[in-house]
Amino acid sequence: MAETNRFMDLALEEARLAAGRGEVPVGAVLVLNREIIASAGNRTRERNDVTAHAEIEVIREAAASIGAERLSGADLYVTLEPCTMCATAISFARIRRLYYGTDDPKGGGVESGVRFFAQPTCHHAPEVYSGLSATASAAILKDFFSRKR
Repeated sequence: MAETNRFMDLALEEARLAAGRGEVPVGAVLVLNREIIASAGNRTRERNDVTAHAEIEVIREAAASIGAERLSGADLYVTLEPCTMCATAISFARIRRLYYGTDDPKGGGVESGVRFFAQPTCHHAPEVYSGLSATASAAILKDFFSRKR
């Protein structure tokens, strides 16, 4: 569990860095064989790219790093429940396990909304573990949005 917390702490740091760039503070870390192979935060505003969510960025970085489109055996740590777009990318990348912090009742696609991994059209569903560092993940988001209002 200590190792899991360490990876989530790094995802939280990526979320803080994203907030510092004016991005919605979501961070992600991708781990393969107990080693971090990629980490990223949201970059949608910086890149003017609606697909530049932390999960997509970390999947792209990891795939380039290992030279393969599939990330079988990899574990993804992300601070916020992935949206449907990201859940689809996680499925297509064949990620083994998804750990996420706080739920996203409005935009989530894993345990909220469409529940993508439970759909018959989903080709691969990772093991899902929610609520990891949920309080810290939610606090970063609440702080960010309270400053915007």
